[in-house]
Amino acid sequence: MAIVFHCEYCGKKIEAADTAGGKWGKCPSCHNKLYVPSPDTGEELKLAPIDETEVEREHRLMAETYKLTQDILKEKEVPDGPAPLSGAVYKMSEKELKQNIIMYLRKIMYGEVDEAERIAALIAPFGDRAVAIIDEIALSEIPEPELADIPPQMLSGSIRTLRDKIS
Repeated sequence: MAIVFHCEYCGKKIEAADTAGGKWGKCPSCHNKLYVPSPDTGEELKLAPIDETEVEREHRLMAETYKLTQDILKEKEVPDGPAPLSGAVYKMSEKELKQNIIMYLRKIMYGEVDEAERIAALIAPFGDRAVAIIDEIALSEIPEPELADIPPQMLSGSIRTLRDKIS
């Protein structure tokens, strides 16, 4: 005679051999670990009645979660292609670009990271031109006078970081 009971996770009816009684096994449907009751009870175990208010609450919360998720996804929609330019595009001279790069490196040295990030954002639109100036500074044997007091390892690390941000 088989032991008949319901899985406590998925609610499926399970029939197990008498020898499985009092041991742990897996539900064939949901594969959760469950305890097989002893065969001496002789009757099928009954499930607890479902609390309808709890089920309704769960459905309402799931619907609310879904709606909020959809709202968030709509807010974060990214338009296809590059953003249209608004207003005039500022042209920065080589001298100004170099001064901004030097200013970025000095701000990093003094730990003024927020200000350095603001300057990096000004430099970034000039990609290739800025990278050429950064490479020139990095490869020069004699550093710019404004950068002479920065330790070489710190200077090279800051240059590498700025170059990575731009390229």
